[in-house]
Amino acid sequence: MHQPTPPSAENCPIPEREAPSPAPTPRPPSAYSTGVHGRRESPVDPPLRSRFPGPAPAKGRPQPPPPPGHPRRLTPAPAPVPSPNPATPHPRQPPGLPPAHRTLICVSLPGLAISTEHGQLTGHGLDGFYRSGRRLLARCRLRIAGREPSPVQARMATADSARFVATLRASPEPGADPDVIVERVRHADGTERITVRSAARRPMRLPLELTLGTDLATMSAIASGTTGPELTASVHDSGLRWTSPTGSSSVTADPPPSDALASAGLLRWELDLTPGASATVELRVRLDGAGPPRPAGQAATNPLAPARATGDDPRVAPLLQTSVDDLRALLLRDPDHPSDTHLAAGAPWRCGMAPAEALAAARMTLPLGTRLAVGTLRTLARTQLGGPAPRSGMIPGPLRDGGPHLPPVCTGTEATLLFPTLLAEARRWGMPEQDTKELLPAAERCLTWLRATAGDDIHLPDPQPGGPVRAETQAHAHRAALLGADLLDSYGRPGGAGLRLWAERQRTAFRDRFWIDDLSGGYPAAARMPDGALVPHLGAAAAHLLDTGLLGGGAQAPGLLDKVQTEQLARLLGSPAMDSGWGLRGLGTKETGHNPFGHRSGAVRVHETAVAVAGLALAGYEKEATSLLRGLLAAAESFGHRLPEMYAGEQRTEGGAPLPHPAACRPAATAAAAVVLLMTTLAGIRPDAPAGTVRLRPLRSAPLGEIGLTDLRVAGAPFSVRVSRLGLAMVEAAADHLQLGA
Repeated sequence: MHQPTPPSAENCPIPEREAPSPAPTPRPPSAYSTGVHGRRESPVDPPLRSRFPGPAPAKGRPQPPPPPGHPRRLTPAPAPVPSPNPATPHPRQPPGLPPAHRTLICVSLPGLAISTEHGQLTGHGLDGFYRSGRRLLARCRLRIAGREPSPVQARMATADSARFVATLRASPEPGADPDVIVERVRHADGTERITVRSAARRPMRLPLELTLGTDLATMSAIASGTTGPELTASVHDSGLRWTSPTGSSSVTADPPPSDALASAGLLRWELDLTPGASATVELRVRLDGAGPPRPAGQAATNPLAPARATGDDPRVAPLLQTSVDDLRALLLRDPDHPSDTHLAAGAPWRCGMAPAEALAAARMTLPLGTRLAVGTLRTLARTQLGGPAPRSGMIPGPLRDGGPHLPPVCTGTEATLLFPTLLAEARRWGMPEQDTKELLPAAERCLTWLRATAGDDIHLPDPQPGGPVRAETQAHAHRAALLGADLLDSYGRPGGAGLRLWAERQRTAFRDRFWIDDLSGGYPAAARMPDGALVPHLGAAAAHLLDTGLLGGGAQAPGLLDKVQTEQLARLLGSPAMDSGWGLRGLGTKETGHNPFGHRSGAVRVHETAVAVAGLALAGYEKEATSLLRGLLAAAESFGHRLPEMYAGEQRTEGGAPLPHPAACRPAATAAAAVVLLMTTLAGIRPDAPAGTVRLRPLRSAPLGEIGLTDLRVAGAPFSVRVSRLGLAMVEAAADHLQLGA
């Protein structure tokens, strides 16, 4: 892996590379990675076009200048070489991201296949087959007997494949019934199988034509509408090839076409079909010079257990299965250390690593085993910054939009605080001692950075230095200190007592400095500005105050809020202003700047809703937790059990459906991982593998009725649990040495 950028005054650095580079040539900066200085982490940060080619000031508030080392603009990706055939220009996209909410996205990284519901690849928008962020084939239009079939159905078959069915009437006899059925099965690995079946009463000869084309554009060029025209094809073996200065791709067909016309990008077959007969054409799209794709999620070393759910609620089984499949599809290998895998942030825009989100997703998927946590921690430990303070020990990460009331936040801060948290909790779930000891020095450096950066001020600003003190950052820091102290003590390392003392002082100061009293009982401020002014807005980020972390013996670490404040926050999160009926809004409806589609200002973010459900359940507020949980389940059903990273925070109505966000990733690592957190929250699994114990604290109200979870992992062994309709939990499978407790 490339080394991090050289030290500078910048305290929110990011590594040079966080996503796989396409073969065979180097890749310009693209939406496929977050490894570009100054770019926001998500393509849907307001304004939408700010990420391409660079950040832009948000409206309505002054934008602070970027810290030293963060240029204001990015270097735009070069456009492909103009086509020698100007008669077929590629349509230029309008400003902003092409909408993704109506697309079917097949994922098996580094491969993607994206198309709309009609199944034709038109060359517009996101349509195409991709590998490592480059579009290998943009256009694949099918015609039979000179006509395009009428689409009938489109659905995801698995995380990496989609099935499209269309029909047409080809018989000369009069009638309305279709007599030709066309099935297309498209895979993320670059293959497509087209089957034409005759339901006619007489034999037919049907010409099948495919018009193909591509621009070999990068995802960043597609996102910014700078793809340029299609390239000119050449006949190659049993298909076509396209070449540009940055590489070439090819399509081969089996059986070979009877005719191939390069100038039109046309392949043609003559199909002779008797009644009831079928014929199949298979296409293979490849990046020339690259070997066959080796998806990490399909390898024997896949780190995620095949967990399954059963129960009274019919939605839990397909939701968990789809989420586990999506997590596997988003797995990536560290190119220089292939045994280490981590999760990409999401498709189509963020198919590289986002450090904070990779750590958060690995933490939520600990019930599926600890191997993903090991790979993620190892990969990020290699990016950890050395050199002199104040950066020493930090995990680099890009800037992310902070919402309408705060400047951008440094995700490197969150990643640095999540690192020791994940390591400590992974140990409780059964991470091997050898792996824990190997990663312990990197966790120690993160904790040293925390103490050095917070200094005598108790609270941790973000970004540093001189940034606002955000409530969610304090929650991450407090949890990291307590779990880190527990981890250090377990291995006889110094520093645990100092971290606990710092956390205690932070806890006392937070309750005094961040709580805003009012007639309704008060609420936590979103942040405290450098001049001491509080930012009095309630949003979903407050849910992180309820996420305290797992200590030994199944105990939970204390939180930043006292009992009365926790009760008040629970009431607020369950109020109609925050609970949309589909999940937790990013910003309450009563707050200035609320926008139901706003990335951080009103949209429902699945990850934060799941954190709220788990935190509320832990604190004993099952009514509020249940409402949010049921809202997410209803939304998931509307989205075909594949939750996007976010959707609009519009109020739920009888018979309604959640409104999709047109630029949201789907699948997204944190959304899929959140489902694992939700399911295991119902059972209240609290393991302590080093002590050989596991405790169960299920939701007493059993909000989904009876539920069973099988093929989880605790202490490296299969673990299955069932919760009855009375809220009683029973372990059905576990490691022999585990002691079970209530």
